Amino acid sequence: MSRKEAEHVLKNKLSAWFAVWMALLTVAFYRWPDMHMIWWGAIGLSSVAGVVVGVVVHRPSRRWPWFLLAAALACFGSGDFLYNLLTDVFGLENPFPSFSDVLYLAMYPILAGGLLGFIRSRTGRNNRDSLIDAGTFTIGLALLSWIFLIDPYVRSTELTLLQKLVSIGYPLGDVLTLAVFARLLTGGVRRTGTINLLGLGTAGLLAADVVYGLIQLNGSWHVGGPTDLGWVACYSAWAAAALHPSMRELTEPTRSATADLGGRRIALLGAASLIAPGVLLVEASLGTVRDAAVIAAASGVMFALVLLRLAGVMGNHRQSLARERELREATSTLLAAADTREVLSAVQTTLVRLLPADTPHVVTLVRVGFEEELPAPGLVRVAGLAPDVRSRLREFSSSLRHPLGVTSDVLYLAAPTEVLQLLQPTFEVLASQAAMALERITLTAEVNRRNSEAYFRTLIHNTSDVILIVDDNDVIQYASPAAGTVFGDERIAGYELWEFIARDERARLAELLGQVRSGAHGHDVMDVRAERVDGSDLLVEVDCRDLREDTTVGGLVLTVRDVTERRRLEEQLIRQAFHDSLTGLANRVLFGDRVEQAVFRGRRDGSLVGVLFIDLDDFKIVNDTLGHAVGDELLQAVGKRITAELRPTDTVARLGGDEFAALIEADSIADLELAAERINLALAEPFAVAGESVNGISSIGLSTTIDANSAEELMRQADLALYVAKGAGKGQWRRYQSDLHTAVLERLELRAALDQAVKESQFVLQYQPIVDLETGVPLGFEALVRWNHPTRGMIAPGHFIEVAEESGLIVPMGRMVLQQALNTAGRWQRSTAPGALRYISVNVSARQFRTPGFVEEVRQMLRTSGVEPGTLLLEITESLLLRNDDTVRADLDALRAMGIRLAIDDFGTGYSSLSYLQHMPIDVLKIDKSFIDDMLSSAQQRAVVTAIVQLAQTFNLSVVAEGVEQAGQREALQQIGCPYGQGYLFARPLSEPDAFALIPKTAPFAAMA
Repeated sequence: MSRKEAEHVLKNKLSAWFAVWMALLTVAFYRWPDMHMIWWGAIGLSSVAGVVVGVVVHRPSRRWPWFLLAAALACFGSGDFLYNLLTDVFGLENPFPSFSDVLYLAMYPILAGGLLGFIRSRTGRNNRDSLIDAGTFTIGLALLSWIFLIDPYVRSTELTLLQKLVSIGYPLGDVLTLAVFARLLTGGVRRTGTINLLGLGTAGLLAADVVYGLIQLNGSWHVGGPTDLGWVACYSAWAAAALHPSMRELTEPTRSATADLGGRRIALLGAASLIAPGVLLVEASLGTVRDAAVIAAASGVMFALVLLRLAGVMGNHRQSLARERELREATSTLLAAADTREVLSAVQTTLVRLLPADTPHVVTLVRVGFEEELPAPGLVRVAGLAPDVRSRLREFSSSLRHPLGVTSDVLYLAAPTEVLQLLQPTFEVLASQAAMALERITLTAEVNRRNSEAYFRTLIHNTSDVILIVDDNDVIQYASPAAGTVFGDERIAGYELWEFIARDERARLAELLGQVRSGAHGHDVMDVRAERVDGSDLLVEVDCRDLREDTTVGGLVLTVRDVTERRRLEEQLIRQAFHDSLTGLANRVLFGDRVEQAVFRGRRDGSLVGVLFIDLDDFKIVNDTLGHAVGDELLQAVGKRITAELRPTDTVARLGGDEFAALIEADSIADLELAAERINLALAEPFAVAGESVNGISSIGLSTTIDANSAEELMRQADLALYVAKGAGKGQWRRYQSDLHTAVLERLELRAALDQAVKESQFVLQYQPIVDLETGVPLGFEALVRWNHPTRGMIAPGHFIEVAEESGLIVPMGRMVLQQALNTAGRWQRSTAPGALRYISVNVSARQFRTPGFVEEVRQMLRTSGVEPGTLLLEITESLLLRNDDTVRADLDALRAMGIRLAIDDFGTGYSSLSYLQHMPIDVLKIDKSFIDDMLSSAQQRAVVTAIVQLAQTFNLSVVAEGVEQAGQREALQQIGCPYGQGYLFARPLSEPDAFALIPKTAPFAAMA
């Protein structure tokens, strides 16, 4: 057996050994009565020594109540020793009263003080319920003591006043002892060996005192009788109580249980309450009621105590309901708590509501180390707690504590002891709920953690990024499975990192790793060129973090991502963002940025900067006739040709559509103008695209920093110069000058005025006859539009048709011209013989023809004007036919089906083959004036006209030559077989009355073959 085990056994057996010792002394006391003074003194001294030894051995938290108990036993024993001395030594017979009675009586208040010390240590001061219960029980027994002990002394005539007072003091002391001990028992003290022994000793004292008092009244007292056994039991039991191991609990705070009215307590209180009426009944049956006043007073006090007890029970019930309500609310809050902080907050809030108002208190949560054992729950003294806990609760003497289960936390509530005793059951329930809430939170977190670990483990094993852990020697300690995809082999752990990094990149990466290890950067990202196991290169993004302090990692963590394709795509996107996808030239954004930079350099060093805006003149015709694919090839060829005419340092851009631009830094304006001239001439040369010869004639606008102070102004002036160049005709270039503003404004004013003219119908028609070249007889009239300007007078079409085309006003204008021409033809037909007017020719623009509903508009106009469809000849441009468009073909077929005849105006200026003549429903070809002008002086032009006439005859088409102004031109046309013509040689455009005068009134025109 170990030393600690031996000490434990010794402590547990002390009270038993002491009982054996006291039994031996008692036997000696009765066996050798002549030496009773010695034996009795030994019994008294042994009891005092037993209490002191018990305090020293068991070390209770409060010692002074036990020392008061030892003092009471010392007074009792000293009184006995003095009494024995007076009787045995000095020969006095039953000395009463004597100084020994002073010591006897002093024992009672000292004993009461010790018992009150136990009460205060265990249940506090303000336990009203237990005080009422103890008072009820004590008053009942005190009534009996009065009737059988105190009253006889009061009424005795044989005793002196001093003898009466001393005699009354003994039962009063017994009543005091009984009251205090009853208060201790009713305060919710758990029955232990110490409590039972104290009760046995108190019972022995009371029994012996009662018997002693009765003997003193009715006979002569002598030492050595059976009454002494009661006092022996008092000596022995009280000392044995101090020697019992449970004596420590008597000075420890405990919960208050006085609110509980068990069956035994109710029975005892009921019996105590019936003592007064029982005594009254007994005295009444004997015929003499001597103590009616005392019985009545005792009954009244007990009745008042019962009422107070009932009021306390109701108050406790209401308080229990309030606490139950608070606990339900706390349960709801704890169920919703997500972490320890919220749980502690809910507990603190609930405790504030449970505690009486303005009660000082401290609530704290203490984490217990893993190696420490969780303490038991209960009410504890702050002085006995660990130093760190004691420092938090130092202003209070007691505290409730409760461990919170799996979290290794202990909840403490420190407050006044009386409050804690009342609140202890509720606190334990609340702490248990908090423990369950924390357990739920912990378990949920653990489940989430495990799920998260599994989730991230799955991610790491399936992510395309490579996770590398590198030690201080740059050796790879771990590589995720993605290393097989990125580096070609996932078994790269154990190799140096540098074996997979390109040589010229190792210094940069080593610098990064050094910065991360030194703490200069928490983590950083960079792109490096790496090498696969097979030696091929790749570009990777490396993210480095320092986790050397993390015991689960212990190194640098490198996240490696293959970004080869991403960076290539990013470069491609950046190029697309700043370059034209079709031609590969700079786009508008990049061009604008470079113009800004060039202008800034020019302001700094005085260099000259020029911007050229280049626009293809007839690109829309190419798209319409040959298709967008050919148009795209033409744009690519134009971009290459412009670039070839400039220096590598110049910037060529495509701004959109058929618009190009060039940025040139030159030494002089002459150099810029020469560049514009070169580009203009280069683009004038036909392009061979898709097996076709396509024209790329362009207009160019030039601006310089001489006239502009900013990039925006420079580009705006180039745009104005281009606008002027296009107005001057095809294949022109213009440099911006201040006077160009006037021309631009005039063009804008013309556009605005043209819009107003359409709204006010300011257009009039003139009619030019179409004649038979052999006879000169008119065959019909072409309606020609004129603008009757309010201030400028009559304006020819050449001044406004281009603007009308650009603005879209050509559509309402053409509709107006067609309607007016048909109305005129209708009037002429109604004023002449049938068949006198055979043809009225009207020009239709391609934009007007493509307007949805055009065919229906023509049909409606014919109906409202009354003109026969065969009288109408619509002249369309060649570009409308050159593109194989099903919609155009369907509209042409519909017009032909109505009886309307169709002519191609300005024939010979197109850009493609004439195969459409074989498929399109065409009736008449009109040879452009440009061919007629030079046919007398140019054999080549005469050959072209001859070819057109022969082509028309081949396809069975009529031919009309436009712009015949000389008789020689008429004769030449007749010689090559051209039958019809129109021009100034025959008549200028005529007003409606003058044209009407040429129409025969009786004979019809000759029919156009």
